[in-house]
Amino acid sequence: MPVQKFRSLDEAREALWLSPADPAFLSGVARLWRLAAALAPRRYPRGVHRYRSIAEANRAREAWERR
Repeated sequence: MPVQKFRSLDEAREALWLSPADPAFLSGVARLWRLAAALAPRRYPRGVHRYRSIAEANRAREAWERR
């Protein structure tokens, strides 16, 4: 990573922001999503699930939490 010099804190703050059109923006978002998935993995299965009762839904949630 290159070293940058700034004359004020405002210049330093502006350097942190990327334009959404910048290719580095999307790669930064992808890195952030990978980090979030590694730190806090999803605890429930994907998709829409139907249950006949609240009790059945609660049992399914408890089973997901045990895994």
